[in-house]
Amino acid sequence: MKTNLKKAALVVTGVLLGSGVFAQSNELKQEDYVQPFSPVSSFRTWSIGVHAGLLNPYTFFSGHNSDFKNPNSKVGYGMYIKKQLSTGWGLQLNGLRGQVAGNGPADPAFKSYRTDLNWAVDLAANWTFGNISWRNNQNAIQMYATAGVGYSSYRPTFVVANGTTIDVGHDIRSAYIPVGVGFKVNVAKGVNIDLGYQVNFLDADNLDGYNLNGNNDKYGYAHAGLEFSLGSKDKKQLAAHNPVSSMRYEYLSEQRRLQSEINAQKASNDQLRSDLATTNANLAKFSADADGDGVPDFFDKCPGTPSGTKVDGSGCPLPVAAAPQVTIITEEDRRVVRDAIKNLEFDFGKATIRAKSFPSLDRVASLLMNKNFSLKLAGHTDNVGSDAANLGLSKDRAESIKAYLVDKGANASRVEATGYGESQPIATNKTAAGRQQNRRVEFTLY
Repeated sequence: MKTNLKKAALVVTGVLLGSGVFAQSNELKQEDYVQPFSPVSSFRTWSIGVHAGLLNPYTFFSGHNSDFKNPNSKVGYGMYIKKQLSTGWGLQLNGLRGQVAGNGPADPAFKSYRTDLNWAVDLAANWTFGNISWRNNQNAIQMYATAGVGYSSYRPTFVVANGTTIDVGHDIRSAYIPVGVGFKVNVAKGVNIDLGYQVNFLDADNLDGYNLNGNNDKYGYAHAGLEFSLGSKDKKQLAAHNPVSSMRYEYLSEQRRLQSEINAQKASNDQLRSDLATTNANLAKFSADADGDGVPDFFDKCPGTPSGTKVDGSGCPLPVAAAPQVTIITEEDRRVVRDAIKNLEFDFGKATIRAKSFPSLDRVASLLMNKNFSLKLAGHTDNVGSDAANLGLSKDRAESIKAYLVDKGANASRVEATGYGESQPIATNKTAAGRQQNRRVEFTLY
């Protein structure tokens, strides 16, 4: 009997592995999709199952019963009806029949026993915990665990030491607690192979018809069977549904829709970019200045003006002054410039003028406007840093002062900004005091 069962188990396992029912798929098809947060009514929630297997007083919980030491496997069979309440939880009404047998009693007055399990009915909670996978869209296997409460009727027959068979003469009834684990394999739409193991803990010590020490009896049931989902074939089994997969499908669908919108927007942007390039090309003619006098050719009424010639707004040369003006610089004018130099401060290593310097620079701007003076700005640095960096910094600082004065109203053509870097020190660069003197901007009025 045991040999045949082992062979049958190996054949079933080989067929399942060969047919790929254990495979898990990363491909979610439209037909497998169920909108996230759909009601339970969107799924098949009722199912029935039939199964058969081996009943044995030996269990994984404390081994065999204490009354008889040697268990004998007997055939058991049953069926159930299940209502799936959510993806993970369901209620299952189970029925079981079969025989339990054993020998090798602890009491030498007995030899063996056989108990007919007339019926055992229980209501159990079923927890499906293998149907949600974060890496696979569809799982072919759902693991589960069950626990509940039931009531059974059985009739023991035992053999005493002299070989006499004794029937207890009546059915015995007892409550029990069923605890089980197993897994289901999806082999077709709405059809699952059910492989499981269950232990029934009796509220009695007379499963074998013999009370030895008051310890409650128990027996195990290893089974294989088929489960059939009831309801519309267009609906999915709730217990086999992977809600994470549906949410992922929803996300990917929305992602594709958004990507399509992004692509359309990119195409629109490309068209706008092309239109802008065309517009810029058309506008280029309004900014061309062939003679470099600062007046675009489109508006230049005197094209070809010699380089350096001062022109008016229409690009024509300005009248030459009859006589040069005499510039008289007073001591008060020089004091205004000295105050500006004295109060001039920049941010460290930058050409940004600090606010402290603004009042004295404002007076220099007024002086340039009121007396029409010209001003030369010469920026200098110490020898800390590279020559190129120092030259650029000195030029930038001089230009920064010029920009400030022009912004205050000074004539840009009368302000010259030059940078000399570290090339013209006025003190030694070997001391901090000397380097401080070399970091300067010189103002020259003329």
